[in-house]
Amino acid sequence: MTDINLVNLIKPLVSTEGFSDTLITNVRLMKCSKCMPRMPLIYRPGLTIIVQGRKIGYLGDREIHYNSGQYLVQTLPLPFECETFASQQEPLLGVSIDIDPVLLSELVSVSSEDDLKPSVSYFPMSSVPMSDEMTESVSRLIKALHDPHTAKIMGQSRVREVIFEALQSPQGAALRALVVNQGRFSLIVNALKQLHQQLDQEIRVEQLAEDANMSVSSFHHHFKNIAGSSPLQYLKRLRLLKAQMLLNQGKLNVGQISVEVGYKSIHQFSRDYKRYFGAPPTKDKLKEGAVL
Repeated sequence: MTDINLVNLIKPLVSTEGFSDTLITNVRLMKCSKCMPRMPLIYRPGLTIIVQGRKIGYLGDREIHYNSGQYLVQTLPLPFECETFASQQEPLLGVSIDIDPVLLSELVSVSSEDDLKPSVSYFPMSSVPMSDEMTESVSRLIKALHDPHTAKIMGQSRVREVIFEALQSPQGAALRALVVNQGRFSLIVNALKQLHQQLDQEIRVEQLAEDANMSVSSFHHHFKNIAGSSPLQYLKRLRLLKAQMLLNQGKLNVGQISVEVGYKSIHQFSRDYKRYFGAPPTKDKLKEGAVL
């Protein structure tokens, strides 16, 4: 359900398509004035709050609907596919808040560890309805963006309040699991972090499983349950999305980019890139709105 008050608060602050930086660190506003087809992308870990319009995320065999009156909680930087529904008359409007690990740790440290149940399966990406308390917190955050003085003095406390409310949501346990070293979710999170940090290196699934103290088959099972794909599929998508970002920065050529993202063969890189994005890396351009 569209919250007219939140829409009216955001509208004066967004004039360009895509993400717009704000006066508050880790907070961006978003706007998209047309439907965007299903396309691959990657979000940073954080909260994506939709106040107008709707989106569908596709992660493995899951469909994640996040519409106006809902927000997406993403605990991991997962490659997935996304479809956007919007128009000139009713553009998609929203707020994106990156999760600061230090702030999250501070908030979780005062929570009870009993809130975390190792046997529970946490989803790294889920849609949550806006509670009244979350709506009020987001409203105060956006209001702060209208005044530079308020944004400077009160901005981070408003962000803190929004993340606190997210911790009270059905996805709060997944957020807490990020900073509490408990259960298989935490072990897979550590494996995912390793993949991101060693993107340009040779990765052995056997080593990842050993580091997680799991058998290879158990590691595959839990990894796919959380990430929506096998470890090698995840790694390939991650490399190709990083390659697209580097390509559109225009600083490196295709050969340099293929090495930067861990490919030993430029020909294999070009084939995989074309298969994933539908165009070879020499011709592909970032699709408008892909960052949404």
